[in-house]
Amino acid sequence: MGDGIVVTALDARANFGKLLRRVEKGQSLVIEKNGRPRAVLLSIRDYVRLATPEPDVLGAIGRESRQRITNKLRPARIDQIIQSARRSKRR
Repeated sequence: MGDGIVVTALDARANFGKLLRRVEKGQSLVIEKNGRPRAVLLSIRDYVRLATPEPDVLGAIGRESRQRITNKLRPARIDQIIQSARRSKRR
């Protein structure tokens, strides 16, 4: 990621096109409101790099899934497990 800059929410709103061009060139933006950081604007490339797990992490997850035999779970069963966990959290 390139150098980051800080802009106010008002400046981001008024100059979005110009700021977007800076992001496309590799800069990231921190957007402040009332002096506090509220959001980040970054390029798609940087977002994907940050949001996508590394291949070795995916491999480790796959190995653990096979060891625990969770790789054989069907989507309907996964949904049931999630719903059950959510219900128990609410209690």
